[in-house]
Amino acid sequence: MLKMTALFSLNMVDIHCHILPGLDDGADSMETAAEMAEMAAADGITHIVGTPHSNDRFPFDPELIRARCEELQAKFAGRIQFATGCDFHLSYENLQDIRDKPTKYTINQKDYLLVELADYAIPPSMEQTLHQLHLAGLRPIITHPERNPLVRANPNRLHTWVNQGCYVQVTAGSLLGRFGPSSKHSAEKWLAEDCIHFIASDAHNTSSRPLKLRDAFDKVAEYKGSRVAQALFTENPLAAFEGRQLPYIPDINVGATLSSKPDDKPKRRKRFWIF
Repeated sequence: MLKMTALFSLNMVDIHCHILPGLDDGADSMETAAEMAEMAAADGITHIVGTPHSNDRFPFDPELIRARCEELQAKFAGRIQFATGCDFHLSYENLQDIRDKPTKYTINQKDYLLVELADYAIPPSMEQTLHQLHLAGLRPIITHPERNPLVRANPNRLHTWVNQGCYVQVTAGSLLGRFGPSSKHSAEKWLAEDCIHFIASDAHNTSSRPLKLRDAFDKVAEYKGSRVAQALFTENPLAAFEGRQLPYIPDINVGATLSSKPDDKPKRRKRFWIF
């Protein structure tokens, strides 16, 4: 099959990465951040959201985050557009704070919120917590569930959250096997089931977790078609970046399997527009 780069311009949008330096376990310096950005530009990425953690280990400082983002933006003016967000952990303190300051943690200070689940426990009140985020006017995006052993063990919970109105973001490296066979299997399974709305890098450095998406784009295009790849890597992420309704929201098809010969025409039952 021809590489999809011949069919589409890869102006990809990365809504989840840890490129802002010195804020968490991501880039350790502005030099590393600049190297990550150069890597992204070479890969076809035009928009990047820096999403530092907010948890008991890494305090979330909006002013410092904004300053680091502006410094990086100045280095790449005209080449990459940067914005800020948060890898939002569902701690009591965060949930209390976001009620009063909903856009403090959101992607580009719009209304999409990256929600990271703990690996060791998912609270029984999870559905109610997500409902409260919706009531606050937010659109939760469940980040990298394929890397969470609790979600992998009970994928019906993910289906419930999607049916509740949440979205799903899978890590590009998971589809390439970089987080182990279990994560790869779950990512492929949910891709087949049309349970994924975004694919992002969750980059932390230039080596083990690089800021690249192209190889994963090609893999998705191979199995699901170039239009779906364009939706997951460009159209949906750009809509989240700009605070718009997602152009591609497929219906979950539980039990579906990947095909090596995808139908590249969007099915009528899917809300799917390519701009």
